Amino acid sequence: MPLPDVLRQLLTAAGPSGYETAPAAVFAEAGRRFTDDVETDVMGSVVARVGGTSSGAPFLAVVGHIDEIGLIVTHIDDNGFLRFTGVGGWDPQILVGQRVEITTRDGVVPGVAGRKAIHLLREEERDKVPKLRDLHVDIGAKDGDEARELVRIGDVAVIAGAPLELPNERVVSRSMDNRLGSFIALEAARLVAEAGGAPGAVAALGVVQEEVTFAGARTSAFRLQPDVAIVVDVTHETGSPGIDVNEGGKHEFGQGPVIERGSVLNPVVFELLCEAAGREEIPFTVAASARATGTDADAIHLSRAGVPTGGVSIALRYMHSPVEMVQLGDIDACARLIAAFAQSLAAGTSFGRS
Repeated sequence: MPLPDVLRQLLTAAGPSGYETAPAAVFAEAGRRFTDDVETDVMGSVVARVGGTSSGAPFLAVVGHIDEIGLIVTHIDDNGFLRFTGVGGWDPQILVGQRVEITTRDGVVPGVAGRKAIHLLREEERDKVPKLRDLHVDIGAKDGDEARELVRIGDVAVIAGAPLELPNERVVSRSMDNRLGSFIALEAARLVAEAGGAPGAVAALGVVQEEVTFAGARTSAFRLQPDVAIVVDVTHETGSPGIDVNEGGKHEFGQGPVIERGSVLNPVVFELLCEAAGREEIPFTVAASARATGTDADAIHLSRAGVPTGGVSIALRYMHSPVEMVQLGDIDACARLIAAFAQSLAAGTSFGRS
């Protein structure tokens, strides 16, 4: 299975939280391939809707966020070095020595994230993990004036690097979190459209700003008023060294979707997802969450009078790094599961907790 073209375009479109214009454009164009009902709201979130075939059937929103973690320039010193802070959660040591791409009003400016060479570090410094304040971005400028002509305070950056395909249908890239979720939302809606629709309308949402505030999910749920929602995000794959499955369960590549169950997630939605997986013979694992899920579900389930919300995740290695890894077959399984779930939502489906 090769890397799908739309997913490749999503992965390579730079879009830290609040600056998602490029991936939003990819999402919208992909949506127009299977529906004419595509719109982008004032926040930058995109909706691609497929009409339902049965009056009174629940309206399903399938939600994946299109933002990614990144960097934002906070200061340009007189020597031309850029200081920055993180947009979203970073492990600072991952950034050392990485090439970055800064999005500016005149195009992309390349640079590198640097710190003092190990030869120059004092002994006590070598034993400490660097913090973001210890790093800088070098764009090759000779001084501050030249740097300020190229880059402005508030410009954002992402780590540079094209997706890399490995054996066993495995792919590495930055921004898998959560371009995978937005791609799966699109694929689920496309499958529904190709099947002639589901009983209720199905909308694929690419929402913004999940990594900082859940803002896009919050405003989209309020505006669209779905009857039920599925949030698609990533979770930690547990087959790599050093991971304790006693803490989060066992979710390995090739095991299919991870269906989530927990306090904020609707139990009826969970059961319907499991039943759909059984009918379609899709393997899956189950993950439990106490209190918050850490995903857009935390915002959506509280919208207006409440939205019955489920969570479907995909196993991912090396989260929040430039080498996030996924197995492509799991992506396909997630999309097929959600499309089957959509087909099960007949008029009169009740999501009441009992």
